[in-house]
Amino acid sequence: MTKMYAIVRLRGQVNIKPEIKYTLELLRLPRVNHCVVVEENGYYAGMIQKVKDYVAWGEISEDMVALLLRRRGRIEGGGRLTDEYIRSKTSFADLQELAHALIEGQMNPKDLSLLQIKPVFRLHPPRRGHKGIKRSVKQGGELGYHGETINELLFKMR
Repeated sequence: MTKMYAIVRLRGQVNIKPEIKYTLELLRLPRVNHCVVVEENGYYAGMIQKVKDYVAWGEISEDMVALLLRRRGRIEGGGRLTDEYIRSKTSFADLQELAHALIEGQMNPKDLSLLQIKPVFRLHPPRRGHKGIKRSVKQGGELGYHGETINELLFKMR
């Protein structure tokens, strides 16, 4: 079982350094409230460390991956991601099985683009608002490493 990180961009692009903007583009986070799911490895760890003052990240659960795929998953052309689409393109029966395969490491998040599934989830602003996007989690804000509590933030932004 591999660890998967959810990375959510919380801050905008005003007065942002060019190298941080480039790293956010590499992470496929061009706009606020966009989310990507990536595997845990050294490459992504370095990129996350560089953009830590603009994003929130943490370990995502299988149920939250399934919820994101169901609610916010899109295919090329803008259509919704459905169980029927998954059945026709893969050997998985539904979105829950696809989420399980992603979390267990049977499928790489990069493989989603081969299935013509967009790798970015466009989220809603959080219900009841952010705790603050200028402070880290340790200081009572939203930025930085959340650990398992990233699932609560993602649920508020569903």
